[in-house]
Amino acid sequence: MVNTDNIIALATASGVGAIAVIRISGKNAINIVAPFFKSAKNKDLKKQKSHTLHLGHIIDHNRVIDEVLVSVFKGPNSYTGENTIEISCHGSPYIQQEIIQLFLRNGCRMANAGEFTLRAFLNGKIDLSQAEAVADLIASDNEASHKLAVQQMRGGFSNEIKKLREELLNFASLIELELDFAEEEVEFADRQQFKDLLNRIEMVLKRLIDSFAVGNVIKNGIPVAIVGEPNVGKSTLLNALLNEERAIVSDIAGTTRDTIEDEISIGGIGFRFIDTAGIRETKDVVESIGIKKTFEKIDLAQVIIFLLDATEIQNSEFRIQNLKNEIEKIKNKYPQKPLIIVANKVDILTEESIKKLNVALSGIKGVVLQLLSAKTGQGVDELQKNLLNFVNTGALRNNETIVTNTRHYDALLKALEEIEKVKNGLNSGLSGDLLAIDIRQALYHFGEITGQVSSDDLLGNIFANFCIGK
Repeated sequence: MVNTDNIIALATASGVGAIAVIRISGKNAINIVAPFFKSAKNKDLKKQKSHTLHLGHIIDHNRVIDEVLVSVFKGPNSYTGENTIEISCHGSPYIQQEIIQLFLRNGCRMANAGEFTLRAFLNGKIDLSQAEAVADLIASDNEASHKLAVQQMRGGFSNEIKKLREELLNFASLIELELDFAEEEVEFADRQQFKDLLNRIEMVLKRLIDSFAVGNVIKNGIPVAIVGEPNVGKSTLLNALLNEERAIVSDIAGTTRDTIEDEISIGGIGFRFIDTAGIRETKDVVESIGIKKTFEKIDLAQVIIFLLDATEIQNSEFRIQNLKNEIEKIKNKYPQKPLIIVANKVDILTEESIKKLNVALSGIKGVVLQLLSAKTGQGVDELQKNLLNFVNTGALRNNETIVTNTRHYDALLKALEEIEKVKNGLNSGLSGDLLAIDIRQALYHFGEITGQVSSDDLLGNIFANFCIGK
């Protein structure tokens, strides 16, 4: 897959902007740009030091295209490991295309999606997990996902995997060496040390696998379903959380007939709120479809906010009992999902009524009770804090390795399965040649993560999701 030709692409977003950056990489990148770059001091780009910046003009047959800044990076000390030029020009789409077309006519071709990062991987500048982190960093839209991507791009995850793989490889070499001396029954690999290593690898793999539950929701946002009867203020609460008029609000029951979704960042964590249709018996066909979608969204949500109208239940034992029955149904159907009971419209209740409401609802175990007014914003901040409490951010704060990539998660599960096979084989006195087979498989799955073992199809799938110019 290694290409040595010269590639070019726009590295910044397409469209009008103050500045655009055009990137060229390849063995002859500097030689290609040099004849078309003219500066006041007639600098020859081919003679300039690496990591230097030069002001001048890009000129095509005495026609000045633009005044630019040219950055020179000489391989292997560049992002791709090759000679690289970055041209910072004015952000006119016309200028961008003129410069790109100039170099396409003079020794470059358009880069494929992710090809600059692919070359960095192929040239040993980064491993595969770090390359995937580049895409995650570009896509990050909150503090937590950004922090995870930066940590992985710096090699925190891959370094841990490489260390385990190296230690396992050393023992695998000793066990395979024993096969050459099978008749002498010599043991080069200390079996107790090997057991200790396998126990340590198993512990690390289980920790990384468990971290995926946290990493996945941090990376993709935590879906929160806002459910309840019609006209209890679900859309008003969504608007209060988002601090904008996102959903239509009216006094007419059944106004929200479809789910409305939007995302905000709370404490650096992305939350995706889903405003659902009110749950009630109805003969309206369209509203019935909306209610069906409500239950589908509850299935997909990580957290459920059950909203009720505090003014309707404050003095009604019948309504309170019905409410408790509904909450029990949700708890029984979704026992693993955090449930927050939110009593809305408390701004129009008296202090005495609020006390009665607290007493009435305090008997519901296993849920978080929250009093608020979606209309005035009272209690909304506290609700956001309660939502954050459901996210295990301790590992994130302590800079522990957190797995966010489904491909990595799958490889870790397979590696753990092979490690457990090796442990069982070792405990049952399995011969070295059979142990070696399972060890090789574990090493293979470790290598899948970092790219020490990879296929062209795998690389093609990974880098196809990158943007052009990266």
